Amino acid sequence: MQPIVTADLATRPVEAELPLISYRDEATGERADLTAQQVGQWAARSASLLRDGCGLGPGSRVAVLLPPHWRTAAVLLGAWAAGLAVSFRPRATAGLPVLEPGGDRPFDAVFVTPQRQDDWLEDVPDAPHRYLVGTGAGRLADVPLGWLDWSAEVLRHSDVTPDHTAIHPSDPASTDGTTYGQWGALAREIAGMMDLRAGDRLLVDAAETEQPLKWLLAPLSAGASVVITANLDPVRRDEVVAAEQVTRIL
Repeated sequence: MQPIVTADLATRPVEAELPLISYRDEATGERADLTAQQVGQWAARSASLLRDGCGLGPGSRVAVLLPPHWRTAAVLLGAWAAGLAVSFRPRATAGLPVLEPGGDRPFDAVFVTPQRQDDWLEDVPDAPHRYLVGTGAGRLADVPLGWLDWSAEVLRHSDVTPDHTAIHPSDPASTDGTTYGQWGALAREIAGMMDLRAGDRLLVDAAETEQPLKWLLAPLSAGASVVITANLDPVRRDEVVAAEQVTRIL
């Protein structure tokens, strides 16, 4: 077994009639359903953007400050498929690591939502590649100078994962030094703690967790699918559970 977190996780089998990742915004009505193949293609485009578009590779550092979303999955899986070290800052969750930007080296690329753009200004003043990732449908209407719209730029790149230097379990997957092997082991351990199994469908309240180990990597490592719900009304949760054929709730 190769204990490495890569875009290949997106090819694990799930129930054929269900998408691998669904995203629904209860406030706007936006919805997106992506099959395992589509998730893998978007991740490959992200990897190609980072490798071919930005010239990054193993040893490069990428900062990600994005909420649970199908585009976030594409960015993270693409960065890991390209062998990069990722930093992100989810809210603290008991028993799970909170990854902070570390060391004196600047970041090579940064991905944020337009709403969080200012949060990173002090942390990534020298990042040469800056991408805004919208959580709504379509491309961004207003992109400030010095930033690019990820949704527009990623479409310029191939949906086939680019060749890269072999990634080893001991290589850093995050900027705090956590390795690919450790991330893979943590994902499988958390999947076990959540009793996630192949064919399960996990409901994720986007407002409750930003920890990718829980909302993305654990279910993918188990062969489960994910329903990410923004602006979830607790009163309507049972309705969502029934409509989406949910079997587990995060």
